[in-house]
Amino acid sequence: MSVLLLFTAVCCAAPVSNAISAYVAVQTGLRDEGGIAGGGSTADIPARMLTAYKKAVPQVGKYVPGCRGMRWPVLAGVAKVESNHAIGHSITADGDIRPKIYGVLLNGSGAGGNTTALPDSDGGKWDGTARSERAVGPFQILPSTWESIGADANGDKAADPHNADDAALGAAVYLCGNGRDLAQRSQLKAALLQYNRSYEYVATVLAWIDQYTAAAKDPDLKNVTGRVRTVIEAALSQRGVPYSWGGGNSSGPSYGSCCSPSGKSGAHTKGFDCSGLTVYAYAQVGIRLPRTAAGQAGVGRRIPARLGTGALKTGDLVFYAYAPSRDSTIYHVGIYVGGGRMVNAARPGTTVRLDAVDALSGYAGGARLL
Repeated sequence: MSVLLLFTAVCCAAPVSNAISAYVAVQTGLRDEGGIAGGGSTADIPARMLTAYKKAVPQVGKYVPGCRGMRWPVLAGVAKVESNHAIGHSITADGDIRPKIYGVLLNGSGAGGNTTALPDSDGGKWDGTARSERAVGPFQILPSTWESIGADANGDKAADPHNADDAALGAAVYLCGNGRDLAQRSQLKAALLQYNRSYEYVATVLAWIDQYTAAAKDPDLKNVTGRVRTVIEAALSQRGVPYSWGGGNSSGPSYGSCCSPSGKSGAHTKGFDCSGLTVYAYAQVGIRLPRTAAGQAGVGRRIPARLGTGALKTGDLVFYAYAPSRDSTIYHVGIYVGGGRMVNAARPGTTVRLDAVDALSGYAGGARLL
């Protein structure tokens, strides 16, 4: 089942004819504290699935020699939307996924949002039924498509869409087409639209690709010096520390409090929430910040939202609000590290990580303290 992320703040049927994926029902309204998308960093991808994505990249050239620009975040973005990285399923060392992942039966019944009947193409070989067609595996590939793109990525002489390695390589082959340059945004969009003929789907997958791309790179700090560098390095040193509602202070991670808007308690988790992380990082250069994100917007020189994110400089605070024109409604803060990214304590269930600045809704400008 695919998920359309609507970055709604708190602290549909799509045709499948000639498309690879059986993305047939879009769920809207996924909400977390701060309106932040769940995921977006390598910490949110099961290690064995991440290995499969990375393994497929150098292999795809064997099948599509003209393919350029294939990156693991592209595959991760698709798999996130199609199966949430097979989370909840076991994955063997060889990449086999159990239980197998099946999509809705595409018999035109309307169940699960499907309205187009697709006749069976494999006698149930891959999708376990001869009654009709259904997508399979972590990339939700139709059996009829798999027959033309299936590839053996793990050397067992079988191409199995229920194997993480094979499925990732097969999806890469399909996305590459006859030799696309996926580093070009227009060609990446075309590949995703061929994968599933839904503009909503394309926008959703692109959002995940951008987040994984941002999370995959360390920030370039070669020209960052002095107190700004101290702040950034202090924040980056906390990557991997758990999110804790109410957690964090000038000394570092701390146990939080109860409770977040969704009822999540930080009382038993030692870590940071968004403003706790900024309090800690700026304390390393002797700057004492208010404890809340809204309070921190009153410190330093404000950078208006109307100037866009291009006005931000490394070390600036980045704010998000329910009503971006009113600082009293600010619900989230991060620390800008350049390149469109920020160090972010995102939400309960995640860790401190790098995220794209546009991963949240309600950009409310920034503040320059240094």
